[in-house]
Amino acid sequence: MIFQSDSFVVSFIKDQIAEFKFTVPGSVNKLSQQTLSDCHQAIKELAQRDDIKGMVFTSDKDHFIVGADIFEFLPTFQRPEEELIGWIKNATDVFDALEDLPFPTLSTINGMALGGGCEWVLATDFRVASETAKIGLPETKLGIMPGFGGTVRLPRLIGADNAMTWITTGQDNRANDALKVGAVDAVVAGDKLLNASISMLEQAIAGKLDWQQRRAQKQAPLKMNKVEQGMSFAMAEGLVMGKTKGHYPAPVMAVKTIKAAANMSRDEAMALENANFAKLAKTKEAAALTGIFLADQYIKGKAKKLAKSSDTQINQAAVLGAGIMGGGIAYQSAYKGTPIIMKDINQGALDLGMGEAAKLLGKKVQRGHMSMDKMVGVLGKIKPTLNDADVQAADIVVEAVVENPNVKKAVLSSLEKSMPEGTVLTSNTSTIRIDELATALEKPEKFCGMHFFNPVPRMPLVEIIRGEKTSQETVNAVVDYALKLGKSPIVVNDCPGFFVNRVLFPYFAGFSKMVSEGVSFAKIDKVMENVFGWPMGPAYLLDVVGIDTAFHCTGVMADGFPERMARQEKDPVTIMANAERFGQKNGKGFYSYAPDRRGRLKKSSDTQALELIAPLFDGEQELDKQEIIDRCMIPMINEVLLCLQENIVASPQEADMALVYGIGFPPFRGGAFRYLDQIGLANFVAAADKYAHLGAIYQVSDETRQWAEQGRVFYQVEGQ
Repeated sequence: MIFQSDSFVVSFIKDQIAEFKFTVPGSVNKLSQQTLSDCHQAIKELAQRDDIKGMVFTSDKDHFIVGADIFEFLPTFQRPEEELIGWIKNATDVFDALEDLPFPTLSTINGMALGGGCEWVLATDFRVASETAKIGLPETKLGIMPGFGGTVRLPRLIGADNAMTWITTGQDNRANDALKVGAVDAVVAGDKLLNASISMLEQAIAGKLDWQQRRAQKQAPLKMNKVEQGMSFAMAEGLVMGKTKGHYPAPVMAVKTIKAAANMSRDEAMALENANFAKLAKTKEAAALTGIFLADQYIKGKAKKLAKSSDTQINQAAVLGAGIMGGGIAYQSAYKGTPIIMKDINQGALDLGMGEAAKLLGKKVQRGHMSMDKMVGVLGKIKPTLNDADVQAADIVVEAVVENPNVKKAVLSSLEKSMPEGTVLTSNTSTIRIDELATALEKPEKFCGMHFFNPVPRMPLVEIIRGEKTSQETVNAVVDYALKLGKSPIVVNDCPGFFVNRVLFPYFAGFSKMVSEGVSFAKIDKVMENVFGWPMGPAYLLDVVGIDTAFHCTGVMADGFPERMARQEKDPVTIMANAERFGQKNGKGFYSYAPDRRGRLKKSSDTQALELIAPLFDGEQELDKQEIIDRCMIPMINEVLLCLQENIVASPQEADMALVYGIGFPPFRGGAFRYLDQIGLANFVAAADKYAHLGAIYQVSDETRQWAEQGRVFYQVEGQ
């Protein structure tokens, strides 16, 4: 034993080669402040020894290092900027000391090396990765940028263009992709990882690999002339601004940092990174994005507890209906390992569902992310059938037939009578109350809602809707299945539209009222996309959802909340629906759609749509950007507040994550409650009062008004 702490052990593994093994308590290795302090002390001592000729860094867990301990570091972000610079410099000094060890070093990368873990391996001279390893710098997803030398070492190792792509996207990179750009030196099978690492280190010790030259490369200015720098950084800045629209400062700052440090030495570049990291850590976007990370951890932790409490074994699933949703559910279940029966009354629908699954899997094969054998195995886990009896083998059934309460009740009632005792029944309904559907069942305690979002493979959220009579065991079992699907389940209580759609339709209502007054729907879309930050504006979103679907759901919501959500007399959605302009599904809605070269639907303005809505108003009206934002967002946020007050949703964290994951609420704003904290609840109430004359959707509840008077905030500390 050479050195030992709570987080690592250093000992000789062969001759004069030392192994520095990370053994952080817990399920994964994370870099806490104590771990970094202990590492610094150990590295100082190791540098003084003359019996070490080389060192390999390993992990005792399935992953190398998954990053810094964000829960511990976030309170540090509350410090003044100058203090924060000093703190981050102390941390980067550890990585510099690692890089300066007087003997060759090598990282043995099993599993994930992300964030601070990636920066650790960049500070060593060599890197050997297992075939399943993933390496990346995801900090920009948290509103910050690499702070332990990532913006300094990575561009010098793999080139500025590759490094800027890695850092600005925050993507995880597979081992073979990392090998292609030079981020790792070798990729081997997991069982050969340690031996291959030792062999490479021995070559460096013997002088066959020039480890000092490797190190010098990372400490010198970038090997780019001025012309190359000008072209590279100008293109990167343009691409990043185009994608972020100025809403995400972290990727922009990362590019500027790499650009400014291109001709600097390591120490100069590191000082610049320290300063720019501290600036980002103090932004409201960092608070919002780290808040999303923590809220995501919260909902996942809550879901895992519920799933762990389940006594129901789900070894076989079934979905009724092989349409877009049913087919997507079948694919997702099979892909994640739970066999599923896909039942329909139409062979053509089954063929379509299987074809869609084969297409999705085929893309994975083409990209090299899946073997043909695995594709065949996944498809084999989907059993298409026209036979009702086949469904009886399922432990859980997801009903995904047409969105009609009478049809759903008939299907569920028939299903309950034929299924074995203990089978869990769920309905993938988007608006119909679970309590209404439960009236058709003899055992409503074994039934709940399971609301998926389209497209199922891409959308992370599943709303689990608890009916009045739904048992806790049923909720636990359905949450367990949602986790098996790789989804983020959030449990909500029953009401028309549940949580996500209940708060979405007032947003659409605010939009429709503006259009009926003569405000351009295209301008509304531009403001809500480019200024507020939605991925698509309300008109575009209605076209994607399907105007016929939205029209139907508006009726359900109007019946459920007649005071706030009654259909408007002058309603552009009704006009589009009556004209059979259903949006993307038939190529015409508020916009017209045609496939581009890649087969993706591209929208364009449509004169007929403008002519259809022209009779709604006497003349065009101009509103400023903030007024457009207020008139769309106040109705949505009002409804979000009501859902918390009525216990439809249990916490601000769950509400915010449902909005981000379900309908793309701008992540840099952190969700509705984070947004309220940032603008101030009293300011929100004042803005709502300004529009209260427009109708009930703009009128705040008495409880909201009381909260504002009390100065309530929903997140007590920024970033938590």
